[in-house]
Amino acid sequence: MVARLYRTILPVTNIDEATEFYRAVLGEPGQRVSAGRHYFGADGNGAVLACYDPQADGDGLGDGWHHHASQYVYFAVEDLDKTRKTCMHAGAKKITSVETKPWGETIFYALDPFDNPISFVQIGTEFTG
Repeated sequence: MVARLYRTILPVTNIDEATEFYRAVLGEPGQRVSAGRHYFGADGNGAVLACYDPQADGDGLGDGWHHHASQYVYFAVEDLDKTRKTCMHAGAKKITSVETKPWGETIFYALDPFDNPISFVQIGTEFTG
């Protein structure tokens, strides 16, 4: 049996703001699945990005969310420069310049409006191992 990634949860503090940001950046409306969850990419063709606002869903914050500075969620996109500009206009922070990494990826990094580390890679340059 081979396991495959089908969903990743990204913590947000405002589900409506997160929905607006990721709609703009990902270019798709996504789907609200509960008061505090909005899924993107739920068409069955790849992994789902689940924006999750625990308080809006009625869950407690517990110990909160703790990301490592290099714990990025990576997206492959057709137009890296256009996506970078969209991120700027949509409210992303700490957006790096586009660069080509030693492993061949053409990439930029940013923080979403909730300080989640995100990254965008030019389709065709993704390193998959």
